[in-house]
Amino acid sequence: MEPPLHVLGVMASQSAMITPTLRHVELFTMRGLLTVLWHVPPSGVTIRSAAIVACGGAMGGMLGPSDGLYQRLGDEWSASGVPVLRVDYRKPNDMDSCCLDVAAAVQMAADAGARRVVVMGHSFGGAVAVRVGVVMDEVSGVVTFATQSAGCEVAGGLRGRPLLLFHGDLDEILPLQSSEMVAAIAGRGDVVVCEGDGHLLAHSGNEMNARLRTWLPSVLFGDES
Repeated sequence: MEPPLHVLGVMASQSAMITPTLRHVELFTMRGLLTVLWHVPPSGVTIRSAAIVACGGAMGGMLGPSDGLYQRLGDEWSASGVPVLRVDYRKPNDMDSCCLDVAAAVQMAADAGARRVVVMGHSFGGAVAVRVGVVMDEVSGVVTFATQSAGCEVAGGLRGRPLLLFHGDLDEILPLQSSEMVAAIAGRGDVVVCEGDGHLLAHSGNEMNARLRTWLPSVLFGDES
């Protein structure tokens, strides 16, 4: 497969440290601006050979579900040595374009030393995460939040890699059955039902964070964990 950053056709790039642990990266292309917020480990913390890449839904966005789950994950996991890259699409709701954006972020993480990458996506972004996981060997696992099933028809191509799906049973946009269908197509996957919650999973942040703390280490670190 041709490297995503090459396909992206980056004409120029720039970055700035917003805080000592948060880098703002801009990649200029003929088809729009790709922005990445990159949480880096603090000075003195050993950088692990792993990373998390997170993407939003059909309208874009970088906070993720549950009032900023991606921001909290970025702070927590980078503090323990795992960089977290949050992707702002060039063209939200365009599946091929968004998949290329996220694949480019995975390549950026791999070029920086990550050998195992977990890709996360909310809603439309769940399908993006699944599709990127299918085509990129660097992806060691996929997490979805209130995912759509459209676009996930290729989930069997994850070839047994870990899949974790969170979904509210009161989702007003995509039914719980969407995540159940994706897990069925993949042939595996843990569907976590967030009881009493809707599409933004606004009340399930603590539950999701706790589950991720137990799920991520083996997927990110393998035998090293």
